[in-house]
Amino acid sequence: MARAAATVGRDPATVTLTAVTKTQKVSALEQAIAAGLRVFGENRVQEAQSHWADTGLRATPGLSLHLIGALQTNKAEEACALFDVIETLDRPKLGDALVKAAQKAGRMPGLLVQVNTGSEPQKAGVLPGDLPGFLDDLRERLKLEPQGLMCIPPAGHAPAPHFAWLAREARRHGLASLSMGMSGDLEAAIHHGATHVRVGSALFGERG
Repeated sequence: MARAAATVGRDPATVTLTAVTKTQKVSALEQAIAAGLRVFGENRVQEAQSHWADTGLRATPGLSLHLIGALQTNKAEEACALFDVIETLDRPKLGDALVKAAQKAGRMPGLLVQVNTGSEPQKAGVLPGDLPGFLDDLRERLKLEPQGLMCIPPAGHAPAPHFAWLAREARRHGLASLSMGMSGDLEAAIHHGATHVRVGSALFGERG
């Protein structure tokens, strides 16, 4: 990742590598921690609990755990207790659930709004045209201040226009964090201002 950042003129220190550990074996997590990685992304609450809470790895000093998969409202309390950042806030109902869950859990993770930049009907995320109103609702009604935006461009499409659009929207709405880019397109994401890139296969190979 440092090489990719340098290639596009970015300071590597401004880009965080989020190691995607979904479906990986615990031994792979242990190896990643031993190699110095501290930011990890999980797709499902239950699997994250088995990976991190049940093994004791959650207590690793400096560890930051991100939820990068869709979150059901009935899992909001568990997610608030387990994750440092939830990157997939995408609907008012989930915002309501997270506010209530945070009160019970005693903590509110950092929040990113997932945007469905390709307006794909099968994909989660706020539609591009709905983003300003959604952010207003979070800030005004729920008193939530998201840290940034997240997207997953449509498969088979050039990702750069989606990354550029997300970066413009983040600037427009005063949001500092941009979680975009994965193993196959991280250079384009970093070029367009990604602060976090989600990398799984490039680190771990085939899923365990």
